[in-house]
Amino acid sequence: MDIVKQIESGKTSIGIEFGSTRIKAVMIGEDYSPIASGTHDWQNRLEGGIWTYTEQDITLGLQSAYKDLADSVKATYGVQIKKAAAIGISAMMHGYLAFDKAGDLLTPFRTWRNTMTGDAAKALTEAFGFNIPQRWSIAHLYQAILNGEKHVPEISFFTTLAGFVHWQLTGEKVLGIGDASGMFPIDPEKGEYDAQMLAKFSQLVKDKGFGWNIQDILPRIITAGSSAGRLTEAGAKLLDPTGALEAGIPLCPPEGDAGTGMVATNSIAPRTGNVSAGTSIFAMAVLEKNLSRVHEEIDIVTTPCGDPVAMVHCNNCTTDLDAWVNMFDSALKAFGVSIPKSDIYAKLYDSALKAPTDCGGLVSCNYFSGEHVTGFTEGRPMLIRTPEAQFDVSTIMRSLIYTCMATLKIGMDILLGEEKVQLDKLLAHGGLFKAPIVGQRFLASALGVPVAVMESAGEGGAWGIALLAAYAVRQDESLTLAQFLDKQVFSKFASTVMPPDKDDAQGFAKYMDTFKASLAAQKAAVEAIH
Repeated sequence: MDIVKQIESGKTSIGIEFGSTRIKAVMIGEDYSPIASGTHDWQNRLEGGIWTYTEQDITLGLQSAYKDLADSVKATYGVQIKKAAAIGISAMMHGYLAFDKAGDLLTPFRTWRNTMTGDAAKALTEAFGFNIPQRWSIAHLYQAILNGEKHVPEISFFTTLAGFVHWQLTGEKVLGIGDASGMFPIDPEKGEYDAQMLAKFSQLVKDKGFGWNIQDILPRIITAGSSAGRLTEAGAKLLDPTGALEAGIPLCPPEGDAGTGMVATNSIAPRTGNVSAGTSIFAMAVLEKNLSRVHEEIDIVTTPCGDPVAMVHCNNCTTDLDAWVNMFDSALKAFGVSIPKSDIYAKLYDSALKAPTDCGGLVSCNYFSGEHVTGFTEGRPMLIRTPEAQFDVSTIMRSLIYTCMATLKIGMDILLGEEKVQLDKLLAHGGLFKAPIVGQRFLASALGVPVAVMESAGEGGAWGIALLAAYAVRQDESLTLAQFLDKQVFSKFASTVMPPDKDDAQGFAKYMDTFKASLAAQKAAVEAIH
């Protein structure tokens, strides 16, 4: 009955996150625990060589995930959602959504998954003296300029997916600082876009005669804890076409999935870090000091509060693993056996523990798309084995899980080895860690760092943005985000910490040698198979 009263009186907070394969909506109560959720499955599509989602995909996905949440609330608690204390929108970072003065999309949405901006990323990195990865929004914009694309002079505003959805709901062209740091470099001391780099970009394009200035077409930055507008009448109808949801609900700054992952794992203080593993995999380490030099494998972004973070982002993680699990599922169905997919994952993950720790001559490469860390613009998922290699389900599964973190290991070796970044532990979340123990144990052994998984790990970024929404309307405004998370949220949740396993660590090191050697075969496959 207490939860029913919270829902009816609008004391709950709602977070909605657009992931690569799923949009998830989470409602939390006054104790910040999830009380209901809803989902919508979707997939990006490769159209004209561009990984994209349509505006219709985005709108229908938003409505479907919210409806699933509302239906869950109705079925579980017998009440309809009419109001909330706050709402937050999050989405996969980076990418490119450019609009004209009328608010019309000028070119199909270019997601983070695209590796088509190599020339721009290289030129901007050299000009700024700061690593600009291919997936960053400014790299997409500059590549469009280099390509002479016709839409560029018409740009009035460009943003990320989270910024776009927030704009549709509130009318505000704003962005949380964490998501903004994946659009354009941030000056962490001022909490704004870096003024010197803005000036350098303006110099690069001054002879183009555009009617816009870079600073004017970027979204305005807002840090965590501040209001970022309210749900308009049009926004309420967009989110809930039934008309039940009332306008006027405050929204927190829209954030990227990296920032919400940090919040969902309480990893926003120095010497803390987290790994998010789903369609992509990335590690975030909150820095105590600046890195010694620019590394193309490492991004510098920020927490939702604006503190600098080193980010190792890899485009590919569980897509190929999921494809193999689906294959095993279809084989079972061919024999008339139907098993819940979650049980299939659990059994297959457990089987990986029985395999040789180095996979004994079997290696997989999970490059479904390009991978900037290792210099690939396209991918060809592949499994390679020597004739004498052990070839069974256990070894295949260990290899499939290992390869999910193999490319991440390359970037993390720079961060933890060359740069000597200190991490007390890593908090892990995302689909790779839903099955207990296995992914957590392998990651700890791969990186040589204790890995913790919390009870709430399965809720991921949708819960993280719901927490940011609740933080924006907190009663005690003197609480920093770190204090809010420590004292009011995570004191209630247990976590399990797993140290590196010596045998797994040695086996993974051998596997990495084979994986790195296999990249030559991956390169040949990309060149030969179209």
